[in-house]
Amino acid sequence: MRKTSFPLSVKAVMIDLDGTLADTVKDLAAAVNAMLGELGRARIDEARVRTFVGKGIPNLVKRALVGALEGEPEPALYERALALYLDCYERVNGSSATLYPGVLEGLDALERAGFPLVCVTNKAERFTTPLLRQLRIDARFRFVVAGDTLPQRKPDPLPLTYACGRLGIAPRDMLMIGDSVNDAQAARAAGCPVFCVPYGYNEGAAVRGLDVDAIVGTLFEATTLITKS
Repeated sequence: MRKTSFPLSVKAVMIDLDGTLADTVKDLAAAVNAMLGELGRARIDEARVRTFVGKGIPNLVKRALVGALEGEPEPALYERALALYLDCYERVNGSSATLYPGVLEGLDALERAGFPLVCVTNKAERFTTPLLRQLRIDARFRFVVAGDTLPQRKPDPLPLTYACGRLGIAPRDMLMIGDSVNDAQAARAAGCPVFCVPYGYNEGAAVRGLDVDAIVGTLFEATTLITKS
């Protein structure tokens, strides 16, 4: 972690979705295993699926097919599997998702302090919007930058710099809160400060070694380390 002086003065906050705001792994695992079942393949346990989450649906499908974080499945198999996964996930999206402890309290505190909020996620828009609505937090955000809003997604900095541009805020004044190396790398590349929570997915690795300004136990804890500039 970097040595950062607190409270950190920022003008707005971007927040990741899966693994930061909501625990969605049960839905993701259900869709993965429904897809694998359609393909005549063995199930993967939920803990394994958790380590595959973090770089968007295409990568999740590839990882489920090869059973590892790295590797490429046969192209025709991948295309079939991706279509199956999208159908399966659409059926279960949000059915078992829950907000993490401290999320509602954190959102309340950020709103009271006057921070504009943006959700920046690698999840496709067709799944992000219904999920935020079902979790009853969709109205909290000025807008959403989903995994297919732009040509690039995290860890590329483009989603973050795009959000900064829409709000007219310099990256140094826009805090990113996430749960993974994707969030940390995107924030650093964009020039944004970044906090990470330790309870998310991060491809099965701990967040302690990430280049972040703070590791916070909850979203509410994050609000105690910032002030509105």
